[in-house]
Amino acid sequence: MEDLALEKRQLCDIQGRLFELALKTGLDCPAFIESFMNSKTAAALDDVYDRLQWAGEEYILEELDDEANGLKKAGTTYSSEVMYWTGYIYRYWHYYTNECSREIYKAADAKTMSECWLGFHTLDVEMAIDDLKEIYRQKCNERE
Repeated sequence: MEDLALEKRQLCDIQGRLFELALKTGLDCPAFIESFMNSKTAAALDDVYDRLQWAGEEYILEELDDEANGLKKAGTTYSSEVMYWTGYIYRYWHYYTNECSREIYKAADAKTMSECWLGFHTLDVEMAIDDLKEIYRQKCNERE
């Protein structure tokens, strides 16, 4: 894949900052990630163009909070680095494979992302995504 266009890299950064903001505002990290990745808000960000894409992380978090009728506070937390990386990777993954956020989350949930961060965060983004997809394929094969 060619290098991601600047606008798309900026959207990856916005989503990374959104995930960090969830941590900073005291939300349960795995619950936030699951709510976000399965939300209409994430689906809007998956669109070719939606006004929400340029609204900024604070506004996006408010939209998600409204959609979820209140996001879960406290609970499990991940580091700021894990949260940023997870948000960034998920958005990049969408641009890389054209999969929707809901499908991406099925392949790599919050727990998987948290567990893989240490070994994957230094990899090239596309290599990390390919490895996450391979882990998912292996899990699916084990179930058969």
